Amino acid sequence: MTQITTRLRPHERLKDPAAFRLAFERRQGESDRVLAVYGIANGRDWSRLGISVSRRKVRAASARNRLKRRIREAFRLSKADLPPGIDLVVVPRAHDPSFATVRQSLVTLARRLAHRLTNSRRRLSSPSPVEPRVESPP
Repeated sequence: MTQITTRLRPHERLKDPAAFRLAFERRQGESDRVLAVYGIANGRDWSRLGISVSRRKVRAASARNRLKRRIREAFRLSKADLPPGIDLVVVPRAHDPSFATVRQSLVTLARRLAHRLTNSRRRLSSPSPVEPRVESPP
């Protein structure tokens, strides 16, 4: 297991548009009044963060950047509380949430999403409880 540091390392960020697209297309997400978090399993020992803030939602560039900084800082400080092995794409829903609210929401939603992802993986990997129907010869 990798040691958790307080820095946000480059390998902990999602930069590839394909990774964002994949997270949105899988439609596995959790949300509350502050954030919407979409995610997919990444097969690594650490989680990665991607942030999507639209100009339509937050018009001023300075407000968008402030919001992204809060989300990155919440991720950085909460790495020990976040489940490992998930690519998280965070979409803010509130215009100007406090840092404490963002941090609490991110941790809660990431845990719920991890639980949902592990349950869906179990369902896909376990055999069907219904036995195949075998017809006997007449």
